[in-house]
Amino acid sequence: MLRRGDRGPEVVELQQRLRQVWLYQGDMNGQYGRRVEEAVRHYQWSRGIDEELGVYGPQTRARLEAETGTP
Repeated sequence: MLRRGDRGPEVVELQQRLRQVWLYQGDMNGQYGRRVEEAVRHYQWSRGIDEELGVYGPQTRARLEAETGTP
């Protein structure tokens, strides 16, 4: 699970996947900041994912990985 304030290579992968679905256009800096949180929230809302909004949890990860290619 990833949330605002987290950092590292998993966040870079999330940023790359969000870019593939046109929801994130920021830097690939490995920082889960406000822009990443908003992109995750929008993704969850648009896909009807019932998980804590803005948090990259198991349901969101599974759905996003199914929709995107390997970054």
